[in-house]
This record gives sequence, C-alpha cells and structure tokens, in this order.
Amino acid sequence: MTAKLPLLLSVPHAGTKTPPEVSRLCRLTKRQIIEDGDEHAAAIYWPLAARVQALLTTDIARAIIDLNRAEDDRRADGVVKTHTCWNIPVYRRPLPELLAQKLLSNHYRPYHKRLRRLAAQPGLRLAIDCHTMVAEGPPISPDPGRTRPMVCLSDGEGACPRPWIEAMAACLAEAFDGDVKINAPFKGGFITRQRYGDLPWMQLELSRSERLSNEQKRQGVLQALESWCVTFAAGEHG
Repeated sequence: MTAKLPLLLSVPHAGTKTPPEVSRLCRLTKRQIIEDGDEHAAAIYWPLAARVQALLTTDIARAIIDLNRAEDDRRADGVVKTHTCWNIPVYRRPLPELLAQKLLSNHYRPYHKRLRRLAAQPGLRLAIDCHTMVAEGPPISPDPGRTRPMVCLSDGEGACPRPWIEAMAACLAEAFDGDVKINAPFKGGFITRQRYGDLPWMQLELSRSERLSNEQKRQGVLQALESWCVTFAAGEHG
C-alpha cells in the first residue's frame, strides 16, 4: 500500500448547503450560493483524502458561514455574511444576532475545533488550506475585474518557511505550465494565519478557468504535492 503524504488539507468553502437555522431567511438561489463558494473544490480536492494523512471539509455554504474568517469579523463579507462576494444580499431581512450566534456555535466552532485536533496529529509536515477562485476578481476582492493566474499560493505573511513555499510554487509551476503566483492576488486567509498545530501552513487557490478540467487540476495538485514531499516530508529541511 502506498504511504500517505504527511499533509493536512483543509477545504472550507466546498459546501453548498444552507443550514436549517437560516433556510427560511436566505434569499440566495442555488446558483448564487455556488458562485459565492469554491465551485468545483469538492471534485478537485475531496478525492485527495485517499492520498494525504488528513483532510477536513464541510457541506455548509460559504455564503452562510465563512470558516476562513475570524469569529469577530463582521464585515459584509465576513464570518456571518450579509452580502456575497458579488455584493448580493444573503438574507431577506437583517439576520438576528441570536441566529448568527447559532451559526457560529453549530458550524464555525466545531470545524475549527476539529481542525486544531487534526493538526496536532504526529507525523504531519505541512497543512494546506485549499480553495478555488473565479478567473477574474469579483467586486468584493483584492483584485476586482483582473484576470487571475491558474494558481495562487500564499503564506499568510510567514506561516511557512520561505524555501518551502518557493519549492511548492516550483512544483505547481511544473504541473500547471508555470502559471503560478505567490501572494497574488491572495496573501493567505484566517485559517493559514492561525497555524493550528504549530505546523507550517499555506493557502492554495486554483482558478476556475475552463482551460483545464477538474480532473487535470486534481492530478496537477497531486503531482505537485508528491514532488514537494520527496524533498520536504522526511524532515531534513526543518
């Protein structure tokens, strides 16, 4: 049996489910919920669970509760959203604070508790927060209207050693024909910056461009992870 890669993958935005706590208040269509989340993330990343030591995800939609935000981030595009990244209102009327707290208690805190526990497993070398991104920046983004690279790799301002992220970028560049940027347009979100388990963390974003199929993207990511682990998984690089 092939040994699993000593990696933890977090996939916080693949879900499309509206939880029952707010189902009657949510005004978003199914398509709007999908477009606000990480479309195709489930198809790309979830099958990698068979190859890595640990993978955590959720079925709850990002438009309802954003697991890659700080708990006290109450911006429109914060942890409990009032508007999607396309600036579309999420609810028919303002969400009562009691319901916001239920969302945090029922969905946000359990995910982060589980992530902390997984990150403490022995043998792990690296954790990666995995996402997809629209091919051009949406209105609420650091790069509205701009064409994005196929891959953005970010380190949350120092959440992993610089040689590690540069090596991962090189592995991804080999798999994706060089179309890889570090910390552009994203610099790493809340989960990456938390460094659960005292592991090095990176954030990985794949463009939803249709130049490559989901299968090609998944195989490219797996190729890069395997290549990176050949050098860094054994522990000789700190």
